[in-house]
Amino acid sequence: MSIRFTAKARRGMVALTAAAGLVLGVAGCGGGGDDEKPDTSASATKDDGSEPSAQEGQAEEPLAELKGPQSLFLQITSAKRDSGGFVTVNGTLKNDGSETVVVPSNLSGNETEIIKNGSSLGGATLVDPKGKKRYYVLRDTDGRPLTTIGLPTLKAGESVPVFMQFPAPPASTTEVGFQLPGFPTATITISG
Repeated sequence: MSIRFTAKARRGMVALTAAAGLVLGVAGCGGGGDDEKPDTSASATKDDGSEPSAQEGQAEEPLAELKGPQSLFLQITSAKRDSGGFVTVNGTLKNDGSETVVVPSNLSGNETEIIKNGSSLGGATLVDPKGKKRYYVLRDTDGRPLTTIGLPTLKAGESVPVFMQFPAPPASTTEVGFQLPGFPTATITISG
């Protein structure tokens, strides 16, 4: 094989790889038709766990209360649409039982990219029944889910504040279904 042919083949493979990467990138970013990018302040921290966002505008009455596996109780306190094109859902995850509970790994979902970042609420989704669309937890540029990560073992009666960020459904959509593996679906109202 000549050196010229080998060099040409290598350039062709590089171009093909770059084109395939661009196609996958565009396909992975498709979804809402919105050209707005999320606010850069929404990225997760780079330590073992991320702190929940401030629960500003928290309603006195929770939006939903869900009983899940192993005596876990999730109380959703707010779902706020932000100007950056995303929705932040805040709440509290509590061990409502009398024994210590290890937070189940299925709450992280089943995507390899999210699972490799440890225990989280990365399996949560919002469902827009009118638009017939499902919204998954956002990820930062390193693939970490924009949700509470590093969930601890919860002692009896112990609770931890949690958050999840999703792409925002269209402004006309105010009610969505909230889903988390092992918990029943709840209808919540998005404010903002």
